[in-house]
Amino acid sequence: MSEMNLIPLERFGREFIPAQYLPAGCDEYYLRNQQVGKPSDYWRSLRADEIETLVKNNNTCDCWDDLLVADPFNPRLVKNSEFYGLVRIGRLERIVLEYHDFQMPVGISDSVIIACDIGDNCVLNNVRYLAHYILGDNVMLLNVEEMHTTDHAKFGNGIVKDGEEEPVRVWLDLVNEMSGRAVMPFDGMTSADAYLWSKYRQDAELQARFRQITQDQFDSRRGFYGTVGDACVIKNCGIIKDVKIGACSYIKGANKLKNLTINSSAEEATQIGEGVELVNGIIGLGCHIFYGCKAVRFVLCDNSHLKYGARLIHSVLGSNSTVSCCEILYNLVFPAHEQHHNNSFLCAALVKGQSNIAAGATIGSNHNSRANDGEIEAGRGFWPGLCVTLKHSSRFASFALVSKGDYPAELNIPLPFSLVSNDQTHDRLEVMPAFWWLFNMYALVRNSWKLQERDIRITKAQHVEFDFLAPDTAEEMFTAMRLLEIWTAKARLHADQHDSGERSDDDLARFGRELLSGEPGQTATIEVLGDGLEKGRRKVFIIKPRAGYQAYREMLLYYAVKNLLAYLVDHPQATLRSMMEDLAGSRHREWVNLGGQLVTSTELDQLMNEIKGGRYRTWADIHEAYDRLWAGYSRRKQAHAMATLLTLLDVDDIKPEIWTHLLDDAVRIQEYIRDQVYVSRKKDYDNPFRQATFANAEEMKAVIGTPEDNSFVKQTNKDTEDFKELVRNIRGRV
Repeated sequence: MSEMNLIPLERFGREFIPAQYLPAGCDEYYLRNQQVGKPSDYWRSLRADEIETLVKNNNTCDCWDDLLVADPFNPRLVKNSEFYGLVRIGRLERIVLEYHDFQMPVGISDSVIIACDIGDNCVLNNVRYLAHYILGDNVMLLNVEEMHTTDHAKFGNGIVKDGEEEPVRVWLDLVNEMSGRAVMPFDGMTSADAYLWSKYRQDAELQARFRQITQDQFDSRRGFYGTVGDACVIKNCGIIKDVKIGACSYIKGANKLKNLTINSSAEEATQIGEGVELVNGIIGLGCHIFYGCKAVRFVLCDNSHLKYGARLIHSVLGSNSTVSCCEILYNLVFPAHEQHHNNSFLCAALVKGQSNIAAGATIGSNHNSRANDGEIEAGRGFWPGLCVTLKHSSRFASFALVSKGDYPAELNIPLPFSLVSNDQTHDRLEVMPAFWWLFNMYALVRNSWKLQERDIRITKAQHVEFDFLAPDTAEEMFTAMRLLEIWTAKARLHADQHDSGERSDDDLARFGRELLSGEPGQTATIEVLGDGLEKGRRKVFIIKPRAGYQAYREMLLYYAVKNLLAYLVDHPQATLRSMMEDLAGSRHREWVNLGGQLVTSTELDQLMNEIKGGRYRTWADIHEAYDRLWAGYSRRKQAHAMATLLTLLDVDDIKPEIWTHLLDDAVRIQEYIRDQVYVSRKKDYDNPFRQATFANAEEMKAVIGTPEDNSFVKQTNKDTEDFKELVRNIRGRV
């Protein structure tokens, strides 16, 4: 059956809203007039001489009474164009609009305009089909093949309009290809929203509430027009259908844009470039999408970028992220994600941000079940190296570095800051805890610094903890230390031909603590094996367990003292005693990475109960709740730091003399960070193969500088001096 319909010409550009969806007493323009927001006397009818000029300029209109204009109106600026339905044109003056050195005189030429509102002093040139759009002021539309809005446009939101059936609703299948974690996209969605919705599937009441909030947040009536904000430039584009475009957007050479909301503002302008095809999505403020990218069923959060043919499908990409050349399918990715290589692939994964996917990595490409229902969950700072292949389902603690290799089985790595290696020669898995702290301090510290520097968002809809030492990683380190204690104790007992099965985990942990804290010789000759880290029968070797254990303790001590110093800075009158009283309490052991923002499990439970109880009617209300949690985060982190310190010291109280020693330890660790930043950077300069491409040391210095001149090395030196000065000023407040 043909889908071609024959419509009388007199109906062209009219009856936009079907009669059955028009409220009593309303015409088809009632929603359009609300959107425009201007009084009816803003426009006037054409004078006879103006119509005469328009006709002489080869313009046609099916009804000149339906072509309204605002003053001043210069009819000579309208040429070779056709008008159908109610068209309202703002001011038209003899001026020129300029954008990026590209200039065009204001006016309408060689265009077909159907039932549109055109703002003041716009440029429309060779727009072959423009229907049911509201243009802001100073908009440039040039060489656009087709740009129109349907009466049931949703602008990328996962809602249904009046009279539509449920199957037309757009869903995003996040984290799992089998749709078990699907969410409805909406304008303003953050990675925190997507996480709450996709994670807690077992809570049917919460899930129903999310669906209801999203559906109710958007008007289900038919007949809203597409909009183009002030000062937008759209040129050389193919199809633009059902798209809402924010102010100051720059769109050039796009092939197809359909069912989208494109957020943009003068301060955070969004740009879309050549060869781009985007369908069913939400685009945040300040985003850039260029050079042949494809995105279908997606949310791109603020200040994120797609470039060089990237493919983003059924995914939410957090703010401050950059994806180039690669393919991302069925993922929820938290803020500050980097993926730059054409042959990298990320599928069915929850990646908690501050991550980097290297070339050749195929993360989640292999399913180990009879269906494509596997998942990968990676803590923040996830960094799989070159040509890493991982299988579903696998899980990684924060700041896990996975070295090159085809990993044959599922992994569960609970040790943060670790290096994971597939030793094919000996057919074993190797895990080195605290690798970053021990051997690559430059990358670890610089990563936190650069992510904060690159967060240029003005509107921060998603709060992010960028420090690698935070409550979430602190608790992971506590877990890792207990595992190392148990595994080391088992290894020692096995070497001594004793049965570890006769001891409880608490007994093993106490014994392992003694071994890892005692003389190095007690652990030097034993092979420590990890339990439950890889599916299969091959051995999992823990490399440098003692060094990793000691590193975790130093990291926790530094984290604790640094945050307590921050408390004392925030409270100039506080003493050690008053600080301990103010921050007293048990250590909260469960922290949740809520889209980049850290909250306690108790806070999250309360938030979800409030959502289910109807306290929040819109997602904006929920976002305000996130803001309130963030406002109290610093205080809760400091309380956690105090509890962390007491746990490390195994005391209930910190005496002044102990506090003095702790400050000295913190300074020593800060100096260690400074020195290791320099040492790990200097390795690159000392590498003889790196030197081989230069004729002499002078050429090398001219090209790449010296480690002493490195800007981040200098920054770390300054930070260290500032830290030491802070400790000197605080030391007397006991």
